[in-house]
Formats: sequence, structure tokens, C-alpha cells
Amino acid sequence: MTAQATRSVPAAGSAEADDAAKRYGAVLFFSDFDDPVTWGDALKANIPGLDFRVYPDVGDPADIRHVLAWKPAPGFFKPFTNIAQVINLGAGIDSLVGRDDLPEVPISRLSDPGMIALMRSYVLFSVIRYARNIPEFEQAKRRREWHYIHPRPLHQIKVGVLGLGHLGSAVAAGLAAAGFDVRGWDIAAKTIEGVRTYTGPERDAFLSEVEILVNMMPHTPQTEKLIDKAVFDALPRGAKFVNASRGPVVDEPALVEALRSGQIGGATLDVFWVEPLPSDHPFWDMENVLITPHLASITVPEAAARDVAESIRRVSAGGEPLHRADTRRGY
Repeated sequence: MTAQATRSVPAAGSAEADDAAKRYGAVLFFSDFDDPVTWGDALKANIPGLDFRVYPDVGDPADIRHVLAWKPAPGFFKPFTNIAQVINLGAGIDSLVGRDDLPEVPISRLSDPGMIALMRSYVLFSVIRYARNIPEFEQAKRRREWHYIHPRPLHQIKVGVLGLGHLGSAVAAGLAAAGFDVRGWDIAAKTIEGVRTYTGPERDAFLSEVEILVNMMPHTPQTEKLIDKAVFDALPRGAKFVNASRGPVVDEPALVEALRSGQIGGATLDVFWVEPLPSDHPFWDMENVLITPHLASITVPEAAARDVAESIRRVSAGGEPLHRADTRRGY
């Protein structure tokens, strides 16, 4: 076994800790889902002596300069009058847009290779599951039936990615690398190697060719219920649907009806209007729906902390953070 070198954390009151406090102020962490110990260790490995505090142990609110948060409650930011930036502990910033308790400071999203790899793997699994007829084989197994379906070459299977942002582009490129016939649509024109791209009014033409549709659109006021009956009707009958983005982007009653009618042949859903998904929701009883509990992609602190530390350094020096979001667009 090879011994790993470890970096000692400066004690409170040490010269290094005092210097970090003067340079950067305090960092406040808030999340009901992420591990504060792992995050604290990862950030202190990048900025020795960093004053890292975990909510609700805030100390003096005036010390807080940087906030790492995931879905803070209304009014959360009011006590912190010296905030210089907010870093969202995830990709979607919808919980930070349009708040009356948050001053006009830079808001950044996380972007790390681990998050991208996990999202790509989830979507690739979901698409391959349909491409290789795995749901039919699962049903056949329950019937104790040897049910042969001749595989189709992957390059004949048309997969569409709706939303070609940071994660959506990576997903589309990963599907193309796996051998699928991939096309993507976004509000803005995009170019991705191996992917046929569409934009704006070309959406219906894009949808009409897609056998498996993957939603990667962010949640904004403009995209709420964007994927509605018209979208499902524009797909070929029996098309499959994968939602690994945000629940409110999809009109759930329209999806339920499309699944019942057979217009949508199956769905893999990781996100929903209400989470956890209520036990009486129709999705639970649908044989053609696979449900996962919002885990398509998670942040890997050891990787993401490098960018977060760099943003803390930049903002503390009067500069711009990495991966700043456009709050006007909501992503």
C-alpha cells in the first residue's frame, strides 16, 4: 500500500488561518444533501486555513463572504450583509433566481468532471436500456418466457437531446461516441462534433425524427412545462422519454396521458414536480416507467473544490468567479 501525503489544517488563530481570514473572509456551507465534512476538507486542501462554517453554526454573520448552498429557504441570505458571491451546489440555479433576500452578487454553478461523467453515464444507461430492448426482456423474465428480439445497429437508432448547455452538450457528445445517431436542439445555435443540431423554430422537425428523447433543459420561467402534449405528439408514436434535468420542465399530466395512450412507449424519470414523488402518483403504477430518486448526477467535492477555491480567490481579489451563471436567463 502506498502512503498518501496529507496536508495538515492550520489551527484557528494560527498565522496561516489569520491570513486566510483576512484574504477571503468566511465561507458558509448549507445543504441537506451534501456532506459538509468532505466539502470542508476538500476546500481547505486547496486554501489552507480557510474559515469554513456549516449552517446553522454561522458565528458572526458579517464574516460571511462566500456561500455554498443548495436550495436555501426563503429569507436565508438576509443576515449576511457582506456576501461577495454564492456558489450553487449543483448545476441548476433556479432556487437562487428572483429572490428578495439575495443582493446582486455573482452566482456560480458547479462544473466538475465527476458531475459530467455521472450525468453522461445515467443518460447512456437509460438510452441503451431502450435501444437494447431491456424493458421487454424484464417483462419476459417475469413471464418465464425466452423472448428473442433481434438487436438493431446503434447507428440506426435516433436519439435526441433537448437542451445543449454544459451538461446537455456532454451528454449528446457521449451518445454520439457510443455510436448512436444523435441530434440535439437548443434555443441558441450549437455545434457539437458528431451531433446534428437544430435551433429555434426547427424544434418540430427535430422531434419528428427522434426515437428516444432526452430532456436536458434547465428550469426557468420560460421552460416551465415546456415539454407538453404538443412535444409528445410531435414525436413518433411509441418514442421513449428520459428526464434527467428538472421536473418542472415537463407537463406531468400530459406525460401521464401520453404514456397511457401509447404515444410515449416508456419513460425513465429522475426528477419530478414534487420530490420525493408522492406515493399516490400515477407514475408508480405504470409498468413502462422507471423511477430513480434524483441521482442522475451529483457533485464530487474533491474535483469541484478546485474550481470553488479558484472562484473564492478571484472574487476576493475583485475579479469574476468561474462558471458564473446568467441570472437573466436562469442558468
